[in-house]
Amino acid sequence: MEITTSQFKHCDVIKVTGRIDSATSPQLAEAIAKINDQGRYKLVMDFADVSFISSAGLRVLIATLKNCRRYNRGDLLLSSLPENIHSVFDLAGFTSIFKIYDDVLSAVASF
Repeated sequence: MEITTSQFKHCDVIKVTGRIDSATSPQLAEAIAKINDQGRYKLVMDFADVSFISSAGLRVLIATLKNCRRYNRGDLLLSSLPENIHSVFDLAGFTSIFKIYDDVLSAVASF
């Protein structure tokens, strides 16, 4: 898994490439924690190049969402979900919890 982050005026974009599973989810949690430690809680995650997400990856996303929304300080938006990843979110009931956008630009613009 590869993680790249970009900081914009209103939010940060986290682009994930590869698989998010029990072996790689701690790396994702650490990357998100670094951003949160700098006081930035408005995040957009780009899933365009994610091929797989496990329950461990979903747990990291839920923990991040709770942390970002705490005290109404930010949010975690998801963008560019491939069909197989979107179906995982749908089966887990997460499509009603997360705000999902078709592309990164529209997610960033919503902040």
